[in-house]
Parts: sequence; C-alpha cells; structure tokens
Amino acid sequence: MKRVRQNIRIKTKEQLQGIRESGKRNIEILDTVAEQIRAGMTTEEVNQIVYGKTRALGGMPAPLNFQGFPKSVCTSVNNQVCHGIPSNEVVLMEGDIVNVDVSTIYQGYFSDSSRMFCIGEVSPEAERLVTVTRECMEEGIKQVFPGNRFGTMGNAVYRHARNNGYTVVRQIGGHGVGLEFHEDPFVSFVSKAGSGAVFVPGMVFTIEPMVNQGRNQIYIDDSNKWTVYTMDRKLSAQWEVTVAVTETGYEILAY
Repeated sequence: MKRVRQNIRIKTKEQLQGIRESGKRNIEILDTVAEQIRAGMTTEEVNQIVYGKTRALGGMPAPLNFQGFPKSVCTSVNNQVCHGIPSNEVVLMEGDIVNVDVSTIYQGYFSDSSRMFCIGEVSPEAERLVTVTRECMEEGIKQVFPGNRFGTMGNAVYRHARNNGYTVVRQIGGHGVGLEFHEDPFVSFVSKAGSGAVFVPGMVFTIEPMVNQGRNQIYIDDSNKWTVYTMDRKLSAQWEVTVAVTETGYEILAY
C-alpha cells in the first residue's frame, strides 16, 4: 500500500473490493431507514433499525462506542448540524428535516454515507435547503478525477452553496475512509480552487458538505460534547457519499 501527500492511503484492488462490499451494506441500511422513517418515530427507533440491519448483514456500526459515541448512528434534526445522538426523547415531527448518518464496518473495512429525510410535508424553505445541499455534494463529485485537486472540489461545493444564498460549515468536513473510520485527509468544503492534494487513483474519501440556512457559525452541545448546532438556530442539511478515485474519474462506494 503506497502513501502520498498528507499520509493519504492509496488502496489496493483488494482493499477497494472490501470497501465496496462494506458500502453495499451501508446503502442497504440507509434504504431500510428510508422505508421506515416517519413522523411519530423517535430517533432511538432509527438507531435500533440501523443496529439491527447492520448486524443482520454481518457488519458492525462504526459509530458505536467510537471515541465514546453511545449509539449506532447519528440523527441530526433541523438545526443540528451533525452528530445528533439518538434518543427516546426526540420524536420526529411533521415538517422536520433529519440527517441519518450511517457508517459500517464489514470484514474490517469501513464505509460512510448519509441522507437527508423530509418528515411529511416540510416548508418550501426546508425543502430547498435539502435539495441544494444534495446538489452541492453532486457538484463536488463531478470534480473527482485524477489530476484535479481536493481544493478545487471543495471550492465547487462552496460556490454552489453561496450562489444559492447559503453558508458552508468550515470546522467540519469530509475525511479519508476505508481501512479506518477516519483517515487523512481532512476534506474542506470552503477551500481555494487549485489548492490541496492531487487526486490519485485509489484514494477513498467522503464528500459531505454541511450547509446552513443562515450563518456558518456553530457550537457543540455542552451536555453531551457531541452534537453540533447552528449558532443562529436556523436549519442545516448534509448529504454524504464515500467515493474512490479511479483511472478515469470516480466510483461511488456508498450513497
């Protein structure tokens, strides 16, 4: 296994196949959530769906006990930016938007992706934020090909958000993934075009912009030391994929 700048791991064909198999299960878990999530459900029920499906598929939830995180999935509702902790006290309500962030370990390989879900009928403002955030992720994916740079990819994400009147969280971004849950590099989505490491076939990382309806300032919940909120209490959305750089472009390993 070779390494390039910033200790970014270049995966072998065998390792890519292992990550691919993990990603297939990650997708199936999120598909199961999509089939069942609804108004009136608690986020702890979502957690139980994720745990049960992951184990049924022969995997383990990567977040569970990771650096003390107590649950199998992150469920971030409305103005929670990320790392929402599932709870019996949090009931999904008509009009909510929620990010469900699933990460799977399968036979020692890691995958990571998240989706936004609109609970029932949501406001036009919330629906637009969810849609534009997905577009931001897709703009980033388009920039993944050998010879391009992480900074150019991140800048494409940032510009699409800004052009639609939104801001992008600076402190939290994507990351390498595959042999560990979090690997180098940190992937910024407020980066300068032309900056950062060059994409090389075999790199595997996440594209996961966190886009805010209002300002980009955030804070961490003092009570649990995990959940990140928007400072102005306005909505936030996130979509995430795991991608691999190929000889000609990219391959999505988990969506």
